[in-house]
Amino acid sequence: MNTDNSPDLTAGEGLPLPVVIRTQVERSTRLAYHEHPHHLTVWATSATVTVRTDSRDWLVPPTHGLWIPATTPHAVDVLHAGDACTVAIDACCPIAWDEPTGVLISPLIRELITYLHSHPDPHHTRTHIETVLLDLIEPTTSTSVHVPLPTDPRLRTIADLLIAHPADQRDLAAWGHEVGAGVRTLTRLFAGETGMTFARWRTQVRIRAALTHLARGSSVGATARAVGYRKPGAFSDAFHRVTGQSPSIYLANRG
Repeated sequence: MNTDNSPDLTAGEGLPLPVVIRTQVERSTRLAYHEHPHHLTVWATSATVTVRTDSRDWLVPPTHGLWIPATTPHAVDVLHAGDACTVAIDACCPIAWDEPTGVLISPLIRELITYLHSHPDPHHTRTHIETVLLDLIEPTTSTSVHVPLPTDPRLRTIADLLIAHPADQRDLAAWGHEVGAGVRTLTRLFAGETGMTFARWRTQVRIRAALTHLARGSSVGATARAVGYRKPGAFSDAFHRVTGQSPSIYLANRG
C-alpha cells in the first residue's frame, strides 16, 4: 500500500481562502491521521476514497463531498484511482458544523469549485462565488455515506472485516465464535456503541459499498452480488430504505 502525506495545502499559500487543490490519486494510497487549521471539503471527482475519524468511517464517492472541520484528526484511503479535489475554507466561515458531514456535490457546486480553481486571485466576482458556494453547501439527507465505528475491540474486529468484505454472510453467532463473545453480548454492544442493530449496521456497510460500485458504473445486479445480496430485488429494497432512492436512479444520475 502506498503511503503519502496529507494534501499539500501550502500550494495555495498566499492566496485567499477558499483554496482549491486538485490532485490525481492512486489506488491503495493511504494518508495517515493528520489535521488541518482550515475546514476542508473533500470531493473525489472521479476517484473513490474513504475518510476515517475516531468514531466514523466515511465513503466519499464522486457524487458526494465530505466537510471536515478544522483540527479534526482524520485518515484517508483511496479505494479507486482518479481525480480528487480538496477545498480549504477559512475556519471563521459561517458554517459551524463541529463534526464531519456528508454533502451532496450538485452540478452547480461543481461549477463553482471549478471557477474558484481557475480564478485563484482576489476579485469581487470571486468573492461573490465564495459566498454562493458556502450558501449552497448543505448536509446530505442520505446516511449511507458513513458508518459509525464501535470502540469495543471485539466489535471493531467485526466492523473492520465487514467494511473490507461487505459480502461476508456470517451472522452474529459465527462472528461471536470468531471474536470470543456471545450473541447477547455482541447484540447489546452493537446497539450501545453504534445506535443500530447488527443487521441494520451491516446494511449500512453494504449500501455504502454499493455506492462505490455504482459510481464506477457497475450494473445493479453486479453491485448487488458484490455487496452480499443474492437477489437484486432485495438489494434494491435495502438501497431505497437507506438512501431514499432506487439504485437504478442513482446509477443514472451518478455523473
